[in-house]
Amino acid sequence: MTHQVLIIPGLGGSGPDHWQTRWEDERLDCQRVEQADWHNPDPLGWICTIDAAINKANCPTIIVAHSLGCLAVSAWAALSRIIPERPIAAMLVAPCDPCQMGAHPAIARFGEVSQRRLPIASVLVASADDPYATLARSGVFASQWGSQLIEAGELGHINAQSNLGEWWWGQNILETLIAKLTKARLCSPAYPFASAAGA
Repeated sequence: MTHQVLIIPGLGGSGPDHWQTRWEDERLDCQRVEQADWHNPDPLGWICTIDAAINKANCPTIIVAHSLGCLAVSAWAALSRIIPERPIAAMLVAPCDPCQMGAHPAIARFGEVSQRRLPIASVLVASADDPYATLARSGVFASQWGSQLIEAGELGHINAQSNLGEWWWGQNILETLIAKLTKARLCSPAYPFASAAGA
């Protein structure tokens, strides 16, 4: 396999009508990272599960995270030792804001969003009318993480309720990220993670 896409849902997992599930069903390169408990998440447990899934990969890996999954990925990236020879990139979709007034307790449990720049190439896709994070806050996350910010218009939380089907526009973003990751890996064994997203 030339690459692998790891799907990381948020709180409650992604149901049958969610674009993440549709991608898993229809794309041969997608595999879900299964958490022990989607409804009562343990932050450290989620991070360890993500780390184990990535360490099992033996090819370029693209993480596609949604909502709370984005916070788990940012925490993983801050705590884990990234091996330079293992190219990894991330597509972070609709990260939720744990500091938002009235945030779900399971989301607030993840605490402050990591402010460390991600040591991997990343793009952050944000909606203008996301009820779980304002566009301004999503822009702050992107700036802190060193992610390329992509504004998706008014798509709500970019979830099943957004009625996106296979979400072809999102798949185009993923394919662009895959192409850049593959090109960077072929050009240099010591892949420069942080620079590939905006290349």
